[in-house]
Amino acid sequence: MAEETPLSDNLQRHLQQLGEQFAERLQEELQQLDDLAQQLLRACTPAEQQRCLNSLRNRLHRLAGTAGTFGFVSLGERARQLELQAEQWLATLQQEQQGLQAYIDSLQQLARQQHRPEPAPESQASTLRSTKADREEYCIYILEDEASVGENMRLTLSNFGYHAEHFTHCEALDAAIGRRLPDALIVDVNLQDPQQSGLNYAAALQQRLEAPLPLLVISTCDDFATQLEAVRVGAQGFFTKPVDIPQLENRLERCFAQQQGEPYRVLIIDDDQELAARYSLVLRAANMLVEIIHEPADIFRRMEAFNPEVVLLDVNMPGCTGPELAQIIRFNDDWLRVPIIYLSAETDVARQMSALTMAGDDFVSKPLSDNALVSTVFARAQRARLLSNALARDSLTGLLKHADIKEQVALELERALRSGSRASVVMLDIDHFKKVNDNHGHSAGDSVIRALANLLRQRLRRIDSLGRYGGEEFLAVLPDCQPEQARRIVDEIRERFADLCFMADGAEFSVTLSAGIASTDVNSGPGELLERADRALYAAKHDGRNLVRLAD
Repeated sequence: MAEETPLSDNLQRHLQQLGEQFAERLQEELQQLDDLAQQLLRACTPAEQQRCLNSLRNRLHRLAGTAGTFGFVSLGERARQLELQAEQWLATLQQEQQGLQAYIDSLQQLARQQHRPEPAPESQASTLRSTKADREEYCIYILEDEASVGENMRLTLSNFGYHAEHFTHCEALDAAIGRRLPDALIVDVNLQDPQQSGLNYAAALQQRLEAPLPLLVISTCDDFATQLEAVRVGAQGFFTKPVDIPQLENRLERCFAQQQGEPYRVLIIDDDQELAARYSLVLRAANMLVEIIHEPADIFRRMEAFNPEVVLLDVNMPGCTGPELAQIIRFNDDWLRVPIIYLSAETDVARQMSALTMAGDDFVSKPLSDNALVSTVFARAQRARLLSNALARDSLTGLLKHADIKEQVALELERALRSGSRASVVMLDIDHFKKVNDNHGHSAGDSVIRALANLLRQRLRRIDSLGRYGGEEFLAVLPDCQPEQARRIVDEIRERFADLCFMADGAEFSVTLSAGIASTDVNSGPGELLERADRALYAAKHDGRNLVRLAD
């Protein structure tokens, strides 16, 4: 998640409006509590008392969870106490009448008092996460006092599509940061400056920035103490010299993918409209997509249309409890991986555990702060997306698997024929890949495959689809892209891939690729399109490799 920022004026205004709506509704709620207290006072039989106490308990439970969220902290706490007393009375209806009268007095006192929202403690003031704007080219600063090492790193990262700058001294890096803040920082631990190490510099820099930068650390030492110090200054990667730069770039790509991924999708199911609207505003301000359901029966249509990554589910709803609805969701195998977070004012641990064992994944007690809401949802959504990607994508490269990228070919062909545009299908293969494995080992071969995957991601558009078609073979689908345009793009990727340097057992080596391109037309189905791209790839191999060929 990115840096914390105060609530925007617009969001604050919307939240205030919701608070005012709740305050208006509160008078109704309190009047209904007063009416139920009067009914309880007039109840003559245990059955009548039980009905009144059940209604009171349910209303108090809802009030206990909602009031604190809108700033009525004392009211929420008092409602929770009275809810627990209602529970006790339901369990022991044989209590003496005097005790029941005292309870009725407390209810009427709560209902007839004037209540005002109370400011939250400063430590719990609402702050929300914001995300950086999407950039076409990430800026990377490198602090490395060995000029040749730093320049090699800069050139290689530039081939991957980054804007990389190399600095040999902390002063020069400070001046550059004053002009432009980078998207990530790479720091060598072992600087020649006897006054400070790279980690000391990074720690001081992170402290003076409003939000810490993604930090990768390189070092000649790989001992536990050095790595622990790197963790303590916030490093997200640690690499030992000589650095395998494609592996370092892979870690950079992961950092940015986590920051700049598509917004998480959150479905809120709660019959309290003002509370659900508040949660929605807070989560949307944290760059999440949110939809709300007030009627549990809408679950099928909304789950299929919205495909949420997290479900926020109120435990107590009329007609269908949260745990019951959670079990209905779990009936569908397609939704088994969607985390369900229960929201409730329930404080009894045994009941919380009972709800979780039925179908849920987490239990959050109302009221909860805006920060707690965002953090809880973000953590669950992030884990769910990682799991989904792990199952749907190739584990080594993060690209689409064979069947999924083939499906993209069929979809894009259908779209191109419908719109009258042309799309290009590119088949890429790493040249002499078997020699890489034989001469440098399978670990080096994996690094080469990951590097090409990352280079393709960096150089192609967001609308393009990428997949690992086979062991060292890749498939790219480029919508609205003429064959000559595709050839120029892929040829640039070919040149940059050939410029990459890989490390294995202290030795450097480079690798090339070949590619074949086929373009959509009215005469080719998906299978024929793939065969034409494959024949063009074979032609590139036959003509000497390290080439790009267009299909006939």
